[in-house]
Amino acid sequence: MTDFAARRADMVERQLRARGIEDERVLAAMGEVPREAFVPERLQRRAYADSALPIGAEQTISQPWVVAAICQALALRGDERVLEVGTGSGYSAAVLARLAAEVIGIERHESLARGAAAALAGVGVDNVRLLVGDGSRGYPERAPYGAIAVHASAPAPPPALIAQLAEGGRLVVPIAAAAGDDLTLLRRYGDRVESEVIAPCRFVPLIGEEGF
Repeated sequence: MTDFAARRADMVERQLRARGIEDERVLAAMGEVPREAFVPERLQRRAYADSALPIGAEQTISQPWVVAAICQALALRGDERVLEVGTGSGYSAAVLARLAAEVIGIERHESLARGAAAALAGVGVDNVRLLVGDGSRGYPERAPYGAIAVHASAPAPPPALIAQLAEGGRLVVPIAAAAGDDLTLLRRYGDRVESEVIAPCRFVPLIGEEGF
């Protein structure tokens, strides 16, 4: 029988801590969330591989380091409302749910949203609200957000998402570049937006009004 707990602990140390993830809250959350609950059953033995995995609908569950890097860049304190664009399997939402007060996830594939809802309920997460729709436009009904995480590559920083950030809020989004994608942190201060590239990455495209 696979010892998922041991693999998860090893993932935290070898894939995350050893590669620059220093936020102890993020490391703890990644060590608590059972990634195997968010991948297809046939792939559960690969749940802690250092790679993305297919989850259906031509989408993937992100590499663990990418999930941790996004969460670390968001610098969550625990009292924020977080918007997540591209919820996919629900794995990153489960991690964010341990770091923030409330998570609103938007997924454009209804089948994935249903699966994510079931997986989140299965591991006892009750502070994530899932919606089906165009995540590139955000969800202004619950704005402003202390943080926004986007799990798909955008052609440019989506203006609608920036507008929904609270003062000092953080948005992490992959931005399409010539040689791949740049995982990018944006901070909003009034009408001014500061930008910082975290790392190169590879994501599926953001499909929608402010995506591709």
